[in-house]
Amino acid sequence: MRATVIHGPNDIRIEDVPDPRIQHPTDAVVRVINACICGSDLWAYRGVALRVPGQRIGHEFLGIVEETGSEVTGLVRGDFVVAPFVWSDGTCDYCQAGLQTSCPHGGFWGEVGSDGGQGEAVRVPYADGTLVRLPKDAATDTKLLPGLLALSDVMSTGHHAAVSARVGAGSTVAVVGDGAVGLCGVLAARRLGADRIIMLGRHRTRTDIARTFGATDVVAERGQAAIDTVKELTGGQGAHAVLEAVGTEESMRTAISITRDGGAVGYVGVPHGGSSGVDISQMFDRNVALAGGVAPARAYIPELLTDVLAGVIDPSPVFDRTVDLDGVPDGYRAMDDRSALKVRITF
Repeated sequence: MRATVIHGPNDIRIEDVPDPRIQHPTDAVVRVINACICGSDLWAYRGVALRVPGQRIGHEFLGIVEETGSEVTGLVRGDFVVAPFVWSDGTCDYCQAGLQTSCPHGGFWGEVGSDGGQGEAVRVPYADGTLVRLPKDAATDTKLLPGLLALSDVMSTGHHAAVSARVGAGSTVAVVGDGAVGLCGVLAARRLGADRIIMLGRHRTRTDIARTFGATDVVAERGQAAIDTVKELTGGQGAHAVLEAVGTEESMRTAISITRDGGAVGYVGVPHGGSSGVDISQMFDRNVALAGGVAPARAYIPELLTDVLAGVIDPSPVFDRTVDLDGVPDGYRAMDDRSALKVRITF
């Protein structure tokens, strides 16, 4: 089969790799029909996150179950499924508590020795605990597929930020970062009842999507200027809930500074580029809470899936370019130079 591999900074290739096969009785083999490139993949592409030359890459995919191990009981050949970006056994204490990202038997697609999501097929460990079954007829619904694909990571991660920041009915929310996760955070905040949503972003095409998702205000400034503008918009108080979806020192400092006293920051941006920017003294003095981290997408997918299928939420606009497998290297280049927001891969 063919799959995406990374050989070094700016070196993404499509190569022949061994076909996946059942290695453990809890495995399944899934034929991929949709995948995508994540903003976090760009850290490997840029050389910030190190990878072994020839390592598989990609962690978001939809597919059809082709084969199951002898101990898989919840899935059969032909099932249409979505895979969260982490596999998990579904039975440990963490999984039972809805924190599948801490499963001691879990892992991330594209780890050394595992299959990546940007390929023609994937071996899925702990298939019963990992995969979520979708309606079979949705596999051919071209309008619905992008929204379902977003559940594997960005929609679930945006939701995690909103939940961690304690977004509730009538709240004022600020979102730091206009990437796909930040945009999905806007959608999640609206879904949870936010009354006002302030998007901090500088890219017009992205902030336009934010407005369609429910953003009421857009702040294009950065740093202290952004802090001042948000304070002005909120009568000097700041937002009840702030969603941080970037992961830099500046974005964290901004998020904490624009949070209202007694409010909370939900952080989901992968930390990079130095310190986290957390000022504990500032948080202590103002009773600002900080929560978040790696999103347990497997815990959120069932409830979000219901709303995607019903048309209550539609995260599909975050995908602004579609390529086939051969087009994946160009897709990385497009996301890296910001000519694309998020690239979907069809097979």
